[in-house]
Amino acid sequence: MARSRRAWGWHQLDPRWAELLVADARVGTGDLVIDVGAGLGALTRPLIEAGARVIAVEAHPGRAARLRECFDREVVVVVTADAGDLRLPRRPFHVVANPPFGISTALLERLVHPGSRLVEAHVVLQLQVARRWARPDGSAARRWRRTFQAELGRPLPRSAFHPRPAVDSRVLVLRRR
Repeated sequence: MARSRRAWGWHQLDPRWAELLVADARVGTGDLVIDVGAGLGALTRPLIEAGARVIAVEAHPGRAARLRECFDREVVVVVTADAGDLRLPRRPFHVVANPPFGISTALLERLVHPGSRLVEAHVVLQLQVARRWARPDGSAARRWRRTFQAELGRPLPRSAFHPRPAVDSRVLVLRRR
């Protein structure tokens, strides 16, 4: 039986908002960028236009297949995987992502794990999760605050997504110190 968008926890980002998020992230030519929860490529397309090399991570097999059809394999590598199983690159990388809210904590913990080569991440999260991670004493901060700083980025209205989520969203920005 086919699963609905809500069952997969997917809220597609409007292309105009995707362009704003990519502009905020200031990725450039040759940057390696991971797009977790790539969906149908709302963030992938403007990342490519900015000159980035993209790893588009999508757990839904049908959407992953569509990504492979839409994008040049030289510029976009599509990985069908859950964020909990994601292997991070061994070289410096960025993240610009609109992941399903249900995987947010697992994704963030993986990104700030010791040994991560993350340079900077701009991740769309449920507002409460973004606030918790941005607090100086939040989310096991003692373990990762020496390496990364966290701050709140752009708020996103519910109308920036389809279907509209039941909660407010905000970008969390993680930067290597």
